[in-house]
Amino acid sequence: MMKSMRVLGLVTMLGVVASAIGAPETRPLVKCEAVPLKQVQIRDAFWAPRREMNRKVSLVHNLDMLERSGNVRNFELAAAGKHEGYSGPVYMDSDIYKAIEAVSYSLATDPDPELDKRVDAMIAKIAAAQMPDGYLDTHYQVNAPTKRFTNLRDHHELYCAGHLFEAAVAHFQATGKRTLLDVATRYADHIASIFGDVPGKRMGYPGHPECELALVKLSRATGQRRYFDLSRFFVENRGTHFFATEHATPLDHYDGTYWLDEVPIRERRTIAGHAVRAGYLFSGVVDVARETGDAALLAMIDRVWKDATLKKTYVTGGIGPSGSNEGFTTEYDLPNLTAYQETCASVAMAMWNHRLNLLYGDARYADCVEQALYNGVLAGVSLDGKKFFYDNPLESRGDHHRSDWFGCACCPPNEARTLSGLGEYVYATSERALWVNLYVKGAVEATVAVARIAMDVATDYPWDGAVKFTLRPERETTFGLRLRVPGWCRGASAKVNGAAESAPVERGYLVLDRAWKAGDVVDLDLPMPVRRVEASPLVADDRGTLAIARGPIVYCLEGCDHDVPVTSIAIPAGATLTPKREPDLLGGIVVLHGDGEVAGESEWPGGLYRTAAPPKRVAVTAVPYCVWDNRAAGEMRVWIPTSPPAPIAGGPERRAKIALSFTSGNSQPWGINDGVEPKSSSEQPAALCHWWPHKGGDEWVEYTWPKPITTNGVRVYFFDDTGRGECRLPTAWKLEAKDGDTWKPVDVPSGFAVKKDTWCEARFAPLTTTALRIAVTMQPGFAAGIHEWKILATDEE
Repeated sequence: MMKSMRVLGLVTMLGVVASAIGAPETRPLVKCEAVPLKQVQIRDAFWAPRREMNRKVSLVHNLDMLERSGNVRNFELAAAGKHEGYSGPVYMDSDIYKAIEAVSYSLATDPDPELDKRVDAMIAKIAAAQMPDGYLDTHYQVNAPTKRFTNLRDHHELYCAGHLFEAAVAHFQATGKRTLLDVATRYADHIASIFGDVPGKRMGYPGHPECELALVKLSRATGQRRYFDLSRFFVENRGTHFFATEHATPLDHYDGTYWLDEVPIRERRTIAGHAVRAGYLFSGVVDVARETGDAALLAMIDRVWKDATLKKTYVTGGIGPSGSNEGFTTEYDLPNLTAYQETCASVAMAMWNHRLNLLYGDARYADCVEQALYNGVLAGVSLDGKKFFYDNPLESRGDHHRSDWFGCACCPPNEARTLSGLGEYVYATSERALWVNLYVKGAVEATVAVARIAMDVATDYPWDGAVKFTLRPERETTFGLRLRVPGWCRGASAKVNGAAESAPVERGYLVLDRAWKAGDVVDLDLPMPVRRVEASPLVADDRGTLAIARGPIVYCLEGCDHDVPVTSIAIPAGATLTPKREPDLLGGIVVLHGDGEVAGESEWPGGLYRTAAPPKRVAVTAVPYCVWDNRAAGEMRVWIPTSPPAPIAGGPERRAKIALSFTSGNSQPWGINDGVEPKSSSEQPAALCHWWPHKGGDEWVEYTWPKPITTNGVRVYFFDDTGRGECRLPTAWKLEAKDGDTWKPVDVPSGFAVKKDTWCEARFAPLTTTALRIAVTMQPGFAAGIHEWKILATDEE
């Protein structure tokens, strides 16, 4: 019987029955090796076009933006010995290194003289900037040359070094050139001369993990054990509260959670803090434990992985719900509208699980890799390769869009290196087996059982679950072909040379172990019906809703496909959704069509009772989450109610378009009219409209309607987070109405009250307008915010 026995959060959320497995220290370490990029060909209709767009557009765009944003100039300044003119945050160097890594992976599979030339020119500038002792960090070289390694917690020197090491290894393996590898080894030797647990060296580890996994890569590429030993030093000392010492923070006042420094590494029980840092750290821990066999580290990784996947991972494969710390909050806190799910965190999730999959040969980890890659990661870049998501919510009111670059530009090159390096996620080898982890049309060459094996793969995955393998070993060879049975799949079957095969499933892999000869054909069938996915009832945001998935693809509803607001649509649990291939839509996708429902009346304008109207049927169209926001701007939703949402009490504000004089990354303008009434001014809702970090000036928020509305009053509930933040009640506010193209003040005889923990109401003579504006004057040194702004109907008493 083909039944995959695994416990994993992501797959459990996708409808797989979980089964217990042994603790990690009791499981054999299989220690597979990923098949290198140069030996993998990707020629499918799903990934190949995205990778080609990445090669021709995204890589060039990344290099251009690095020139324009000052990253390259920083190296020129450092090379010239300048001490002014540095551009950007402390981690600017890392983005150049990631971009070089991305280009290098691309050069390994698709030689491109122009990209090769551009990277060589960048490497020359990097090498010119390196100090005689090997040190290389342009922020410190230009701004503070005497303060190297004085703020490991915050200033990213070791993080940037890690990305240099990864880029150097990738460039060397792709091109054979040592230009960047020599720079990297000199810097690594310099770092190794400073940090360690022997006399004459000092304590420390990266505030932002990355160097740990990179040093292991550097050690493997150069054969130098000292780089691995340095990685091990960083890993094993994590959580000893070094950052408290570095910043003279008393231990009884120290909380190192954000930096994953609150508990010794082997004692960790949960994933916490900054999501990207966590993913990178645990990737490095797996790399170290793979070599040392450290049972305590492996047990810790198992505990933390279960915490992450069973309680803290989005259905789209990403992690990190909160924008305030770019990371984790509490168990089962997975909001959709305000989901952060940083693109880099989805990449980190794929990296971490890829390493676990290679270590244990267990398909549940590859399931997590697949879910992150096909959904959370791929959503991070537009189809034209020029725009990027930093954060990836699972619901949008129509105001969340990709950008061509960011002040903190970690995500675009991270996206680019993942797509360029995708081939290394697809296949792996052990001594007597070839492992297929992802199903991608193309070919692979690998050495198994001391024989050279070639294999062609034909499939239309992820749109179709039929996969055909044609084997071409150099001679008849006995080995195991291990085919992952995805955790979402039921009823998988296989044929060998046309005959049905009854094969065992081990750790989620269908095992075909036999003597293989050239021309042998395996047909794998992975049924992929449309699935309705439910979340644990402990996930408050998802109660009463279901997500839609087919194969590894998570779907969503977009406003541009519907004539009614997406937020008003329900899809009953038993509704039929029919897949249809649309080759000319969004790069060629499978769309799901069906019937949904909306409430007979979606708003409650007033009154106490009314006769309930029956739901109305509406046609619904679901598209893959990974391609949303590539057409007209509009609403989006992943988790869909099974019955029409109850009418929300409210008036014209529910239909208004919102604009603010200023909005930051953690301000949610739609919170001002979402109908969620606060209990106090200090309440911190999921969606909050505010002007922080602007302080002490005048700001405004406005409602606009396509048709005129009539009102004679407004109610405003102000936000005030005294004791924990920098928002206070405004000193004053006023109301303006649009008359043609002119804003005119609204006369309010009773004035504009400013009160805490209650509604502030302003009444006036009835007026008709297409726009209203609240203008606030903020307290000196403080920002302001608004929980809710209601527009009153003229007949309200």
